[in-house]
Amino acid sequence: MNGSDFDWGPLLEGGPLFLGILNLTPDSFSDGGRFQAPEAALDQALRLVEAGAGMLDLGAESTRPGAAALAPEEEWQRLAPVLAALAREQIPVPLSLDTRHAEVARRGLASGIAVLNDVSGFSAPAMLALAQESGCGLIAMRSRSQGEGFLMPPYDDPAPREAGTAVQELRDLRDRLQGAGINDGRVLLDPGFGFGTNFQEDLALWKSLPGLPGALGWPVARFCIGISRKRFLATRAGRPGLSPSERDGLSAAAHAEALAWGYQVFRTHALG
Repeated sequence: MNGSDFDWGPLLEGGPLFLGILNLTPDSFSDGGRFQAPEAALDQALRLVEAGAGMLDLGAESTRPGAAALAPEEEWQRLAPVLAALAREQIPVPLSLDTRHAEVARRGLASGIAVLNDVSGFSAPAMLALAQESGCGLIAMRSRSQGEGFLMPPYDDPAPREAGTAVQELRDLRDRLQGAGINDGRVLLDPGFGFGTNFQEDLALWKSLPGLPGALGWPVARFCIGISRKRFLATRAGRPGLSPSERDGLSAAAHAEALAWGYQVFRTHALG
């Protein structure tokens, strides 16, 4: 980063920022296996940028419910040829790397990655140390772990839930990064819809979004909303059987809803 800290400000000056999701996994919940080959990944990257993505978010380890943890070396083997292809094409937007492994993150930064997106919220000491020393951009997501994976409770539990626990977890995440001396301007916070939450808690968390910046003392522009193709959207629409690839209209409507509340950054599988 040329000795200076990453700043999200310039990327947010032209309106909402869409991070185009580029899954390099064989088993992602949405489009696993479609973009593993470097040529296919490059084609999808170009489609996303042409459609308006201002950043690409690459992920090579699936975090879908029940997914097995991936060894860092295997994760890197999936990433390296795609990063090389994107570099050869000189993709004109910054790249974000969705990883929770410090060795993968470090190699990604050396290969031109500008942002680290950690679904475990930089809870691992090695990831937090890398965040401190690198100066790169950070996306830190609230989640609940279970062993090497993520806690995924039954999604259709009908008992009413409140958002307080998830909001406190997001507050704790914020405090962890601030306590490490990391500049707030480098950081986007992600509420983590579906990560340890069922539908009722996701619904309460969604309804809390208008007041969340005030509750956390955190600017609305520095949140990242990752709701694209989530089962929350299908369940909320009364169509729980809708496949992920059929949820893009619901995703766009949710983005518009959040935009009206002032949110500006969205991870998305499709634009337009």
